[in-house]
Amino acid sequence: MTTYAIAHMRRTDVGAPIFEYLERIDATLAPFQGRFLVHGAEPDVMEGSWPGHVVVLEFPDRERARAWYASPAYQAILPLRTNNSEADIMFVDGVPDGYRASDMLRKLKNLPRR
Repeated sequence: MTTYAIAHMRRTDVGAPIFEYLERIDATLAPFQGRFLVHGAEPDVMEGSWPGHVVVLEFPDRERARAWYASPAYQAILPLRTNNSEADIMFVDGVPDGYRASDMLRKLKNLPRR
């Protein structure tokens, strides 16, 4: 199942370390079939607040997403970002083709009551 790496970049100190990170990240993604879907987009916030911007990467599955993050190539550039930004990063699986919201409803109805 497709997995997405989602970053909420709350703050980024743009400078030489971030420039180097951006120059090098694409090469770290290629071996794991990762690619950018959204990069630095300013959201059109409809509810609540969302300071910063959004980054979404796509991977064929969770295993490759985790392998990319743990790879020596990515770990070598990770401090360039973490030392110069504040972010929330997560991996989340997509849904299968044909998914409908009612699929979740069926799942929730089978959960034990609290």
